[in-house]
Amino acid sequence: MTLKNKVAIVGADETDEIGFVPNMTPIMMHAQAARNALRDAGIAKSEVDGVFTCGVGPMASTQLCEYLGIIPKYTDSTQIGGSSFVVHVEHAAAAIAAGICNVALITHGETGASGRLRRGPRGMGGMFDASMPSAQFEMPFGVGGPPGVYSMCAMRHMHQYGTTSEHLAEIAVATRKWAQLNPRAFMRDPLTIDDVLSSRYVAYPFHIYDCCLVTDAGGAIVVVGADRAREMKKKPVWVLGSGEASTHQSILGMPDITQTPARYSGKAAFEMAGVTHKDIDVVEVYDSFTYTALVTLEELGFCEKGEGGPFVSGQRTAPGGDFPMNTNGGGLSYTHPGMYGMFILIEAVRQLRGECGERQVKDAKLALVNGTGGMLSATGTLILGTD
Repeated sequence: MTLKNKVAIVGADETDEIGFVPNMTPIMMHAQAARNALRDAGIAKSEVDGVFTCGVGPMASTQLCEYLGIIPKYTDSTQIGGSSFVVHVEHAAAAIAAGICNVALITHGETGASGRLRRGPRGMGGMFDASMPSAQFEMPFGVGGPPGVYSMCAMRHMHQYGTTSEHLAEIAVATRKWAQLNPRAFMRDPLTIDDVLSSRYVAYPFHIYDCCLVTDAGGAIVVVGADRAREMKKKPVWVLGSGEASTHQSILGMPDITQTPARYSGKAAFEMAGVTHKDIDVVEVYDSFTYTALVTLEELGFCEKGEGGPFVSGQRTAPGGDFPMNTNGGGLSYTHPGMYGMFILIEAVRQLRGECGERQVKDAKLALVNGTGGMLSATGTLILGTD
């Protein structure tokens, strides 16, 4: 069975404020984003019968449904980090295609910045569970949170393929140029490659500008079946292809430290959509670090393995370049509350609807979205299009 053209995204929006929002809790952000996305779709909350979410405790969808006053026919609390909300779209499509629900609401909200004032530094969850492999075989030897793990993967890529810090800086600078065209972006000051390379290190080879922001933000999208989608007030954004994959949790379980499961989820999405890489007009990929974006482009097949550095050089992914990527400013300059996948979805929808103002990619008809979760552990890929 294929999910191609079975469902469309008909509503997409964020919380009223993003960045530093100390007056809101995560579940308040879920709720406000849900209200805004439903309003964008022109659908009443009473019609929602499928809820997909994570990040609001161990029974996330149950907690959210109680808060929103929804009694769903179908719920899903799949939590695979930053790829969760991309994967939720595929799950929602399958549920709608099977006739289990009709209107799917997918929500997200985190207070990565202001929440620290209430709870202190965020822990690493299961990494500290003594029964888990990472706690036994990684943390005692200095392998801790994402900066340390991702930087180790980046170093291996540099050693194996000749990738340089300048290549990574190209991505940070290009993404900042997109952010400068987005009034809601958290970081909009001019940025040069020299600025990136002269900034302080976080975890070698990552400078501060190679690393994502830590912010507060919430977002939501609404997914419906094909018949309903054609009745909506705004242009529907069709799910043409989808795929999900995971290869490991702990870094010691990685089949290859320079690879990610995007090679599998991307292949599935392209095959379902029946399009080629050259057909894609705009690309929205997870950029928890500059390296995340670079290696994802390789794994998705936009360039050969090891050629990500030259591929992004010359500000190719910046405004005016021939490969528009992360057009809202990305997790590097727009917002990044902890799990970022929701915001690449929203940006892709807006680009395909032609709603992006100064940063609009001309004649955008096909968009690729790829979310990454964990320690390069899990990915979800979608290919979206308009009529």
